[in-house]
Amino acid sequence: MNADAPPKLFSPSRPVDIAEAEWQVRVDLAASYRLFHYYRMTDLIYNHISARVPGRHDRFLINAYGLMFDEITASNLVVVDNDGNVVRDTTGLGINPGGFTIHSAVHMARPDVFCVMHTHTPATVAVSCLQCGLLPLTQQSMRFTDRVAYHDYDGVYFTDDERRRLIESLGSKLVMLLHNHGSLVCGRSIVEAFDIMYYFERACQTQVAMLSMGEALVQPKEGVAEQVAGVFEAPDRKANTRIWPALLRLLDRIDPGYKS
Repeated sequence: MNADAPPKLFSPSRPVDIAEAEWQVRVDLAASYRLFHYYRMTDLIYNHISARVPGRHDRFLINAYGLMFDEITASNLVVVDNDGNVVRDTTGLGINPGGFTIHSAVHMARPDVFCVMHTHTPATVAVSCLQCGLLPLTQQSMRFTDRVAYHDYDGVYFTDDERRRLIESLGSKLVMLLHNHGSLVCGRSIVEAFDIMYYFERACQTQVAMLSMGEALVQPKEGVAEQVAGVFEAPDRKANTRIWPALLRLLDRIDPGYKS
């Protein structure tokens, strides 16, 4: 495609060749992109969020390389397979090779993961550069007590070896700080991944603010951080089922184009 030609950004309705289940995933994934834009968790056209194509273990949806997050719609998300072959791309823009490296690694190695999110926000990058990592000092950060993996930064590579290293670092966790780089969050659904990412971002923001004051910090009592983390992992926790509809109502008021 001519780089100067405008990409096709949306479809007025669900294309007939996209199944209803895939369309719903597309709508929720596009909503995630718009919410990242709304909550200022973007980095121009960089960073990415992906989700599996329902019923296909070897394919996932991701953003076209060149669109801002507030341009992402259900219909312009790109389908790519685990080998990097673009299966469907109405924009003609293709995908970010770095994004493919990260997301394909997780989708191939972690069948329990449905959605993967990667950011370079100032707060997550700042905390990724701290030797102490994320400190369990606030209710938001206690949620992640002993549940954050760390990955050493070796530069910008798009290789199978980097995919292997990422997976070795991530292990069975859902959250990882990429040293000197940013964050990686996984979820068993788009809703879960967004909930984790939003509060992980807030935890990092709060830590940066706390450390900037240069004052002694109040340490929680022994066992408190783990207790808080356990509450957030409780199988009967209903917050996600209430948060997501509320977020979609917000988007429908201010930015409803994500559904096209």
